[in-house]
Amino acid sequence: MDVLLGQSYYLRFDPKLWRAMQPYPPLGTLYAAAVLREQGWNVGLFDAMLAESPAAWTTRLDEVRPRYAVIFEDSFNYLSKMSLLRMREAAFAMIAAAKAAGCYVIVSGADMTDHPQLYLQAGAQVVVMGEGEITLAELLRALEGKQPIADIHGVAWLEGDQVHKSLPRPPLRDLDTLPRPAWDLADIPRYQALWRERHGYTSLNLITTRGCPFHCNWCAKPIWGQRYAMRSPARVADEMRWIRDQYAPDTLWFMDDIMGINDRWIEQFADELDSRQLRIPFKSLNRADLLLRGETISALARAGADIVWIGAESGSQKILDAMDKGTQVEQIYTATRQLHAHGIKVGFFLQFGYPGETRADIDLTLNMVRELLPDDIGISVSYPLPGTPFYERVRQDLKERQNWQDSEDLAMLYQGPFNTAFYRQLHTVVHKDYRSRKMWQALRQGKLTRADVKRTAAMLYHQLTLPLAQARLNALADIPVR
Repeated sequence: MDVLLGQSYYLRFDPKLWRAMQPYPPLGTLYAAAVLREQGWNVGLFDAMLAESPAAWTTRLDEVRPRYAVIFEDSFNYLSKMSLLRMREAAFAMIAAAKAAGCYVIVSGADMTDHPQLYLQAGAQVVVMGEGEITLAELLRALEGKQPIADIHGVAWLEGDQVHKSLPRPPLRDLDTLPRPAWDLADIPRYQALWRERHGYTSLNLITTRGCPFHCNWCAKPIWGQRYAMRSPARVADEMRWIRDQYAPDTLWFMDDIMGINDRWIEQFADELDSRQLRIPFKSLNRADLLLRGETISALARAGADIVWIGAESGSQKILDAMDKGTQVEQIYTATRQLHAHGIKVGFFLQFGYPGETRADIDLTLNMVRELLPDDIGISVSYPLPGTPFYERVRQDLKERQNWQDSEDLAMLYQGPFNTAFYRQLHTVVHKDYRSRKMWQALRQGKLTRADVKRTAAMLYHQLTLPLAQARLNALADIPVR
């Protein structure tokens, strides 16, 4: 084999998401594989998502004996951008194993772009910086032709103890030129079996855009920068039809940072799906303000949107403004109500711990959740990522550890308004309050499913234990932050 591609996100190493068991194939890695194949390379895949440990990577290296081992992270997986320590350690172990197997080792991803020296010192020969498919293909051709890699835009390498970087590569503008991801390399039947066993349905993933043009000051953009590019609605619809014909998923996840940035894109997309008589329920991430343009919400409903996740972040306008979010709290309220009126479920991403946040701001967020009762919530605390204005703002307050171990860590990595124990307890309180209220809503509306009936006991437990959890939260709030 010429090239073995892999990535270092092991679902087993993330307890929270292992319990949730909603795995998706590494789409970014599959795109890279497809580009290399198109250029004549014999390519294989190691999918860490479903692997036990890096030992499985070593076994795969022994089986196929590639000349090039490429750890190409799935940049559409937001957890890759967070650079969880457990996954970084796994990447280092994979680099060492590939070096021991005699491979030329190349790495690409958000953490590699932010910290190339770490990966070069761990043994990688080249780091692909930013968007990686075209750079990787050019790099491999240069290595085969014994040409200097310094001529390749978008790479970093080590000379002695010094990291050298070539000129950056601009992101792709025309995403329709990319081949379809190399789906056949992933074990799709295994993914679907896991989904069906745990949830009773299956789900697969795809993208319509790359990048985001907005300026939320805590959001890192190491791969695409401030630019974004869109696929044509027709190409996305064609890919959906191909995926349906090949794998028949029950649902889809659009992994875009924001789906439908362009005013008319979602309407055109719905038209394309209508013309193909194609409808697959999907989830997506959207901004509250963009949802309120023209026919966007009705077009999402027509296209088959099942749940739209909104990056709500906070119910406090003060905090949204401090984040440079560019949205208004009232837009969250209006968009949520309109989505529900169109039969679309709503999820909220909530972020606590931003500098300057007070208990009053937290209460505004909790009141927003109570009033709107979204269909799901995700809770995090502000996470300083290199390259962001937020990171620079809190840089002097950063503690020795600057990354979470896994996705449920919720550690305050800088001196925030309250301490880590407070935010972990806040996570507990918000979920207890939210889950019990959602169950009461279902009881009042007579919309209980069989699963809801089983969760009634859990609702009662949450209600009984909520006062004690709130008392503990209040006690933690009084502890001085050090």
